[in-house]
Amino acid sequence: MRINVYFPLLLLFFLGAKAQNPLVAKDTLAQMEWVDNTYNNLTLEEKIGQLFMVSIGSNKSVESTNRIQSLIENQHVGGVIFLKGGPVQQVRLTNEFQSKSKIPLMIGMDAEWGLAMRLDSTYAFPWNMTLGAIQDDKIVEKVGFQIGKHAKRMGVHINFAPDIDVNNNPRNPIIGNRSFGESPENVANKGLAIMKGMQKAGILACGKHFPGHGDTDVDSHKALPIIDADRQRLDSIELYPFKYLIKNGLSSVMVAHLDVPCLESRDGHPSSLSKSIISDLLIKELGFEGLVFTDALNMKAVSQFANEGEVELESFLAGTDVLLMPQNPMESIKRFIDAYNTGRISEYRLSLSVKKILMAKYKAGLHTYVPVAEENLLNELNGVENDIIYEESIEKALTVAKNNFSLLPIKNLENKRIAYVQFGDADGSPFYDILSKYTKVTWVKEKNIADYRKELAEYNLVIIGFHKNNDSPWKSYKFSDTELFWLQEISKLRTSNTILSIFAKPYALLDVVNSTTIDALLIGYQNSELAQKKAAQAIFGAIGANGKLPVSVGSTFQEGTGLEVKPIQRLGYSIPEKVGMSSKNLKAVDSLVQIGLDSLMFPGAQILIAKKGKVIYNKNFGKPTYGSDGKVNKDHIYDLASLTKILSTLPMIMKMEEEGNIALNDTFKELVPEYEDSELKDVTVLKALSHYGRLPAWIAFYIDTLSEDRKPSPDFYRNHPAEGFPFKVADNLYLTSAYKDSIYNRIGRQDLKSNRYRYSDVGYYVFKKYIEEFYGSSIDELVDRFFYRPMGLQYTGFNPLGKFKKNQIIPTEEDTYFRYQTIQGYVHDMGAAMQGGVGGHAGLFSNANDVAKIMQMYLQGGVYGGRRFLNDRTIQKFNTCYFCHKMVRRGVGFDKPQLEEKGPTCGCVSRKSFGHSGFTGTYTWADPDEELIYVFLSNRTFPTASNTLLIKSGLRTRIQQAIYDSIIN
Repeated sequence: MRINVYFPLLLLFFLGAKAQNPLVAKDTLAQMEWVDNTYNNLTLEEKIGQLFMVSIGSNKSVESTNRIQSLIENQHVGGVIFLKGGPVQQVRLTNEFQSKSKIPLMIGMDAEWGLAMRLDSTYAFPWNMTLGAIQDDKIVEKVGFQIGKHAKRMGVHINFAPDIDVNNNPRNPIIGNRSFGESPENVANKGLAIMKGMQKAGILACGKHFPGHGDTDVDSHKALPIIDADRQRLDSIELYPFKYLIKNGLSSVMVAHLDVPCLESRDGHPSSLSKSIISDLLIKELGFEGLVFTDALNMKAVSQFANEGEVELESFLAGTDVLLMPQNPMESIKRFIDAYNTGRISEYRLSLSVKKILMAKYKAGLHTYVPVAEENLLNELNGVENDIIYEESIEKALTVAKNNFSLLPIKNLENKRIAYVQFGDADGSPFYDILSKYTKVTWVKEKNIADYRKELAEYNLVIIGFHKNNDSPWKSYKFSDTELFWLQEISKLRTSNTILSIFAKPYALLDVVNSTTIDALLIGYQNSELAQKKAAQAIFGAIGANGKLPVSVGSTFQEGTGLEVKPIQRLGYSIPEKVGMSSKNLKAVDSLVQIGLDSLMFPGAQILIAKKGKVIYNKNFGKPTYGSDGKVNKDHIYDLASLTKILSTLPMIMKMEEEGNIALNDTFKELVPEYEDSELKDVTVLKALSHYGRLPAWIAFYIDTLSEDRKPSPDFYRNHPAEGFPFKVADNLYLTSAYKDSIYNRIGRQDLKSNRYRYSDVGYYVFKKYIEEFYGSSIDELVDRFFYRPMGLQYTGFNPLGKFKKNQIIPTEEDTYFRYQTIQGYVHDMGAAMQGGVGGHAGLFSNANDVAKIMQMYLQGGVYGGRRFLNDRTIQKFNTCYFCHKMVRRGVGFDKPQLEEKGPTCGCVSRKSFGHSGFTGTYTWADPDEELIYVFLSNRTFPTASNTLLIKSGLRTRIQQAIYDSIIN
């Protein structure tokens, strides 16, 4: 008897020369022995129980839990599929259920896009439709592996995924986003990738819904859908992915509840009960040797087909191995026992399925079952590696379906006036937040089309984001009639170009494609926060887009449509691990900044870190002042102090040097002829920029303008605008225009100092004068024209009160020696203030994000946003230490790493690195070797510049050390 019972299993092992049985483990003989011994020690009831997988949600009542426990102990069911709930409670129930079962239970889940499909506090990966747009299947395999890893950690053995339905019906109410698309080849390739990833993680995969649920407009949960296609069509489309995955080792197949007339002659007979579909087609014709599951048997498409228990029995006799979610397991098991005893079920038939189930359990590791650990569960399910894979997937899925005039990525920012309009019923703020990091983008919110027409007439580029609910793939994806009308009217505006970004199923475009004149069309597929952020980055060229539509949208955009858009070297936004840094280690930066706040080194700060062109850390700390109610935010701007030198004056000098309008060996007398007889006359540009020109450190010009009581003298100042007093140095304080010449005359009277190396602001007065006289324009206007506006630096400039609200500008000091007021919106440096707020050495205001853009331009050899601002040769020339042999570490304008033990850096940076620090508590540094940028902005001078705790503590360079310590390997 034993040999006869064992014979089906022997056939599975030894007659499978044509294709490997997907349930065979590597230790085949041990598996055979375990399966054989286990089967022969089961009673009839226990054997039949193995055929059933019952359902429970970990959020269900104790009564429901007790019912499942009873089915395990008394009806000996072989598996449990978990539905909704939470991960910790599910693990507890898994361990409890397993402890009650004689044979370890096969635990299943329907987690197509990750555990979050069913469980709270877990990770959601992109939907299949999104993955279908990706051109690199290796990325999809990574998603499958990560989903499998999570399932494995939960004690799950089979995931009912991938869905390999070919979605060739846009009206499909239940598949849609769950499908990889309408191309059988693409669906097969993506399905194989998910399968390989999951099975690599030790999870059994399940292809569904056989023979193909894509061409339906009925939800099988509610009624029986009909697939009215001939066999040739089924072979070439619906069955194609199943054949492909079966050939490549698919562990299991789920059979759908479908009416397929060309495969089943009985009218309205569900495929899940059809012998011709399961035994004849799937098992015999396609040669499938893995487990065959029904779809859920409580679905109305099949549950009303026959009496309780008879549906399950008919499905089993048709060839099914595992009966999923029967309506009445106890009644079904009784019917199976009766059918066995009356000969309707043979021992051969029973052993065939039960031994396949036992083989699957062995392959899933259940022969050496150990309870699932609860410890650290949530952390392991939500690790940062998920974010890396999710980000890569979303980025590679982005699809540009239309790009008239090469509008994407957006270039020539200085000519753009951009508006953002939000459509849809979901949040679009993450999209707007990233858009506004690249240039000024105005969010236009109107209530009728007349107002939209009027408001948008002020802009020449309109970005429309269509944001639909991202909670599940079944949510509504269509435009409202009002939105369709508005979209049509906005896209017709002659004053602007229109970009439409879709954060929904691509079928949303069906109502759009033939009714609008949209210039560029980007599909982000989902309205997740990351999808919005990545789409915004693609629009501005920080990343490229090379996805392709996985489905056709009418006749306008066929499946496979996708225009490649290449990146143009703008800063992107990502996570540390994406660029080889550790989020965990970067927490040390938070701690160090908190030390600075607690020690009253500064009231608040902005810190930014970028690596490999990606901003991976951009945080705001503290308050604008110690007494402020609000906190520092990303839109606050700081007085950059001496960072002005390398972010304003220096790029202008580099531009002029490469155009032949200034040379490093030019002398001050050549720049300013009035200095012909000055002791400074032979100081060269090179030496002045290298702080090797023996110039005085600074000149306190303001002291000569004070009266005997140390207050601004009426000889030089007025408290209101007046003719001849144009320079506003603070509120109600205007300096005479005559003093401008006094500044330069006084510089010309200076003696050279004895020390060869002396850090000095004085040379930058000279450079400013020369630059402005050469161009006939103020340096603030020049640098804005040549650099800031083309780069999209919307927060950067001089005299910020002309552009920003006062509360957006961080105060720098309570001045008790010159201006006698809170310095907010006016440059802190006295000399720059006396030049109308525009100095060559000080006066620039900005935020951390804008500072990083300029530093990134330097790192990229003078290129940013697809435009060359400076030649790489020029940057290399200025980033050179010409007097290192004299123990002068400085480059040409740039500060450089120390030559001895102490200096401006942590000592951990490369010799190629460069940067600068500012008196007000600012600092920025770039390292070409590590492709790394660090920006630190604070107002350590508030309330008084005598607070030197930040400088003495070395906090800025200690943070720099923490950043380098966070680089992996």
